[in-house]
Formats: sequence, C-alpha cells, structure tokens
Amino acid sequence: MELNNGRQLIDMGSYAVPLFGHRPAAVADEVRATLDRLPVTTRLVANPVAAAYLRELSNYVNRADLTRVWLGLNGTDAVEAALKFAVAATRVPSILAVKGGYHGKSLFSLAATWDPARKEPVRGVLPDARHIDVAANAVARALDERPAAALIFEPLQAEGGGHLIPAEVMRQWVADAHDRGTFVIADEIQCGFHRCGPVSLALEAGADVDAVLLGKPLGGGVMPLSAVVTTDRLWGDMATDPYLHTATFSAHPLSCAAGRAALQLAVTTCEERSIAEQRLSRLVADVAEQCDVVQRAEAHGLFAVFDVGTAEQAGAVVTHAARAGLLVAPCTTSPTSIRLLPSLTTTPEQWHRAQSIMCRALGRAARIRPATAA
Repeated sequence: MELNNGRQLIDMGSYAVPLFGHRPAAVADEVRATLDRLPVTTRLVANPVAAAYLRELSNYVNRADLTRVWLGLNGTDAVEAALKFAVAATRVPSILAVKGGYHGKSLFSLAATWDPARKEPVRGVLPDARHIDVAANAVARALDERPAAALIFEPLQAEGGGHLIPAEVMRQWVADAHDRGTFVIADEIQCGFHRCGPVSLALEAGADVDAVLLGKPLGGGVMPLSAVVTTDRLWGDMATDPYLHTATFSAHPLSCAAGRAALQLAVTTCEERSIAEQRLSRLVADVAEQCDVVQRAEAHGLFAVFDVGTAEQAGAVVTHAARAGLLVAPCTTSPTSIRLLPSLTTTPEQWHRAQSIMCRALGRAARIRPATAA
C-alpha cells in the first residue's frame, strides 16, 4: 500500500478484508465488465449476476440444508438480518450471545456485542441480549432460565483477542439450543471464508448451526458484501413474504460480480493460501520467542494474535508498527491484544520486514510500565 506522500505500508490491519490483496485484478476486471453491461439494481426485476451468485455461494458453503441466502453490504447487515429472522420465526424477543464477542454496532448487533462502553449511549433502546461464558453447559443453563430466539457466536472471537471456541463446546451449544427450540447462528464474518482456514470454522467443527454469516473478504477486496447462508426453517416467512427484510443495495450486481470472482479466487489460490499460512505461523513463533513482552501468541490460518501485558503496551505496538511501515489491528473487546491479518499475496520480503517491525514495536512497548497508584 502506498500513501499519497509516497510512503509504503505493509497492510496486515485492514480488518480481514483484503485476503486476496487489494483490488485483485480478477475481481476488479469482473466488476468493470458487469458495470459495462448491467444497471444498478431496480429491486423490481431480478438480475442474473445475483441469481448465479446466490446459487454458487450456497454450493460453496456445501451443507445440504444451507440453501437460503440473504445478501448485505456490511457484517452488521448480516447479523441484523439473521437475528431478525430468528425472532420472527420464534416470536421470542430475546437472544443469547457470548462474552468477548463482537457482532457490529447497529442496534441488534450491538446488543449481541460484548462492549458495555459502546452500548451506554443507546442502552434504553437495545434489544434484550444475555451473554454467556465459554462453557459447555452455558447455553443449557441460560435457556433453562428463560427462552431465547437465537444464540449467536463467533467460532473465533476476532475482536475478542482471537480466542477459538473449542469444537466440542460449539457442538454442545448447538445440541442444547436445538433441544430447547433456539436457533444457532455462527458469525464468521471475520474468521470465515478461509481467513482462518476453512470456509466455516463452525461447520468444520461439526456444529450443526442454522446459519453461517460471511463478509469481509467475500467481496474480493473490491466491493462491500456480506451474506446470511441459512436453512428453510430460519428463513421462515421470507419464503412467502420477501419484503419482511429488504435493503436497497442487497444483491447489488457489482457486489455479486465481485463475490463470484472471489469464489473463483478461493478455489484457485489454495496453494498460495497454504504457503502464506505457514509463513504467518513461523512469524508468530519467531516473534514470540524473541520478545519477552508477548504473553500469548497464536496463528489460525491467516489470522494471528499477540497478547501483551497492558492496553497501553498494545496501543504502542499498533502506533510504532504503523510509523515503521506495518499496519496491524487492535482488538475492540480485548484491549491487550493485537491482530495481524495478512493477505495471501504477501511477498517473502514483506514477511521478513513485517517480522522485523513487529519485534521492534514490541520492544518499544516493553519499556512501558504500568502506572502505579500515588
């Protein structure tokens, strides 16, 4: 990435969007070609690009009953839609979410997010949401107290410090929720679509969720795009009344064109993705070994996280890295964590430079000591 002053940055901090790099040619070319032949959607007639993409995305997720797809532009769009579908289907005005989770900042998604400070200004109008611990029996206990329309969780809590929910916990949550008539929604907007390996961590773990939410790189690093991939049962009244939930730019032909091209890239770049994942794992291991300030370091596919001792140290890492030419991301609900979200197009020289910058930034942060009480 080059700034308007000529300064170059390695981007490992753009919130998981440029998985395939910024403006990959295959995606940009398809969007331009579509722009030349199709108008902006009128919402009164179908467009062929959307119809093809809906079918292709459902097939790509590849579970027989996940055949319904609703498209948005941002992750929070998909969260709002999925939770609305669940409440409409059950008529239960309450949801479950997980401590440490992040789902967005519009009203329903903010209610599900574990971020008290962001909720405070609008607390009086937020939907009812209870937050559970990451424990196998947590869903059963919460639902035995009172019902909920849906449980929403991130298989890997991206903003929450990159913590992976154990597969057996996910499976138990789904079983307990379904036994009590509650839908289960896997929010994989940041961790899914191969950012952390598979297209869906929940499905890979054998968790029989009712919906998988995808976004971030879904538009190929060119167009905004998100998706709810779900079952007939959760889709509910949308089958007979598609006006239950609409949006002007849902299934926009340019976003769908980008989505189709991104699906092709996901298929054709498997080898490049595997190489990049191995390089990120080595970077994480080497940095953790060299930097004593690191208290925890993990890599999951092309998602890495470093924990340090204080929020001040984490902030210093982000700042010093950016000044040195590397963009990394803080974590909203885990202020002592730093994320690396590289592209699979990162070059060997860029990997080497990124590791050097991270070590220097962590070294600078290590000099920051916790403030002591007077």
